[in-house]
Order: sequence, then C-alpha cells, then structure tokens
Amino acid sequence: MTELTDFPGPAHQAAPVAFPQDRTCPYHPPTGYQPLRDGRALSRVTLFDGREVWAVTAHATARALLADPRLSSDRRHPGFPVPTERFAGVRDRRVALLGMDDPEHNRQRRMMIPSFTVKRATELRPWIQRTVDELLDAVIAQGPPAELVSAFALPVPSMVICALLGVPYADHEFFEEQSRRLLRGPTAADTQDARDQLEGYLGALIDEKAAHAEPGDDILDELVQHQLREGTPDRAELVSLAVILLVAGHETTANMISLGTYTLLQHPSRLAELRADPALLPAAVEELMRMLSIAEGMQRVALEDIDVDGTTIRAGEGVLFSTSVINRDPALYEDPDALDFHRPTRHHVAFGFGIHQCLGQNLARAELEIALGSLLARLPGLRMAVPAEEVRFKRGDTIQGMLELPVTW
Repeated sequence: MTELTDFPGPAHQAAPVAFPQDRTCPYHPPTGYQPLRDGRALSRVTLFDGREVWAVTAHATARALLADPRLSSDRRHPGFPVPTERFAGVRDRRVALLGMDDPEHNRQRRMMIPSFTVKRATELRPWIQRTVDELLDAVIAQGPPAELVSAFALPVPSMVICALLGVPYADHEFFEEQSRRLLRGPTAADTQDARDQLEGYLGALIDEKAAHAEPGDDILDELVQHQLREGTPDRAELVSLAVILLVAGHETTANMISLGTYTLLQHPSRLAELRADPALLPAAVEELMRMLSIAEGMQRVALEDIDVDGTTIRAGEGVLFSTSVINRDPALYEDPDALDFHRPTRHHVAFGFGIHQCLGQNLARAELEIALGSLLARLPGLRMAVPAEEVRFKRGDTIQGMLELPVTW
C-alpha cells in the first residue's frame, strides 16, 4: 500500500458538511463550505441521502489523487458517490470517457485526441471568430437591453460543437433542452428521459451517417467510417461518446462565458485593466476558470486503501473533489478569493487532472478568449441592465453558471 505524503494536516472536523450546496454569490464557493477551507487535505461531507464520503480540499492532494489509479471513475461501483437523487437514477448507465477507467478510457480518448489538439483549436480560431462576430452583430442590431445567455453565451459553443460533431444546429433547441433536463432536471425520471431522448436523436444521426457512401469531415463521420465499420467502437459506445461530447461541448463553455462576463462586470477595476491591455486575455481566462470552478464535485471511488498523511481512505469509500475549494487553496494561491490576472494559474484543476483531464480544454480556451475578448471590444459600455442581486444563477447541484444575464450598453 503506497502512502501519499507532504499534504496538509489530518482530516478531523466537528461534523460533516452537506454537499453540494448552493452558492450565495455565483463566483464564490458556498458559504457553507467554509469549514472545508481550513487547510486539511481531506474532509467528511454528507450527501443528499445521508451517506458520508470523503471530500478532497487541498490542491496538492487533489492532483495526486486525480492521477492515482487506485481511484476509479466507474459509477456502477456500489461505493461510487451519488451527490443527487437524479444522478442516482442513471448511475447504472455507462458514460463514455468520464465514467470509465483505463484501458477502456485510454482507447476511447485516443480516438478523440486528433480532433481536440492545440493545433486543431488554433486552426478553428478564425471560424470561431466569425461565428462570434455574427452573433454580436445580431445583438448590436437588436439594440439594448439584451439577455446575454440566450443571445450569445449559449449559441457560441453550441454552434461550434455542432459543426465539429456534425450535428445540425437547426436542432439546437431540442438538444439544449434535453441537456438542461439531463443536468438540472427536477427528478431522476427527467434525467433518465433526457438521456433516452439524446441517445435516440444521436443514434438516428449516426445511422444516417453510416448509410452515406461519401463521409463528411466531422467527428461523427470520422468515427462512423473508420471505427464503427471496423467494429470498434460498437454503435452503443459511439452513441455514448456523441452524448458526452455534445452535452459537455456546449454546457460548460456557455456557463463560463456567462458567469465570466458577470464576474468581470462585478470587478470594474479588473475589467478596465483587461480593456486597457487585451494581451492579458489568456491569463484572464485562466484566472476566471480557477476562480469560478464551474464543474464542482468530481467523483471517484477507492479500489484500494489509500493513506493520506495519516488518514486512510478505505477501499470502497466514495471520494469527491471540491473544485471550488481546491482552486482557492491558500497554500498555492495568495489571496485566493481575489480576481488577479497576474498570478500563475496553470495548475488549477478547473479542467480536472490526470487521465480524465478535460479533452476539450484547448477548444474551450479558444472559445472563451474569442468570445470574451470580442464582447468587451465591441460593447465598451457593457453593464448590467438590472441590479446584480436580481440576476438568477444555477443551483449548486449542477454546472455553475447564470440562468440569465440582462445587460445593456
């Protein structure tokens, strides 16, 4: 049994903290997570059904454990942590990439890597810029005020992932609604039905592509023509891959665009700094990803006992990674609650770490830099159209972001 060392003190606390919780401010961790921010490597948290699991809260510990093969992503394991009731309804259905361990995970990821390299993201930048410009043209032509989530933040990544995958953007209202139900539906039945709807839609699209003699140049055509006909992956696996790419490909970036914009508008001095020096944009995007930590609570289950500085995670115990707390670890980040474009942030875990680090991170960075940079350049008077406290944002049990963002200029 290998021991992890050099991490902050042992995990002792008065009582487990409920997890997940809603944020009071959309860009800060929930106030109820304050007991998790005292420098411990591990804490105990309680899920919706009363079950206690480990929460990783220290940055160094998180990176070590996210790279540790003794932690599994297979949600079918009986010890896998289930943070919400609706998640419990679909835990037995395998999820491509995110819900798999090596060697299966590695095989699937290698099929996808050529479509998401830095080189490919760079090649796509001119096309992403044109897409962003067209959407901003429409926003400006309509005139203020505007609701920025529906008019800009959501369409940008939806158009991009549709073009890459080969999914008709004309169907965006359907798959965006099913994605919303999958991630935020009020019941387990909603989540399960949304998954069925997406699988049925993408399965039919894959069958249509397989019937074409001349393949296109999108990701699904590539997989259908060069993988499906060779028997790897099979159709069910290909559908599962398509679901995760479509949902993750637009939901996460859309939330970062809207919440990133809101956060900048609430930090006028940082916003002015960014307008004065657009070269800061890549650093600003990294800092926003660190600070906002929209994907909270990555889940794993221990396959073996793991010792962490005197505390043992037992085989079969659930482990959560509190991204919002990890990315504000004062051992790594000075004044971690401040928005600072000049701090080194590349070690944040907003994209995860280890073998499951986000496949689309290069594309996401390109989209965020172009979308935020163009928005600020073309709307120099951008400001909130309503008081900040009136703006609705998402609950803590899903990807964090804005439900709406009324702006004017």
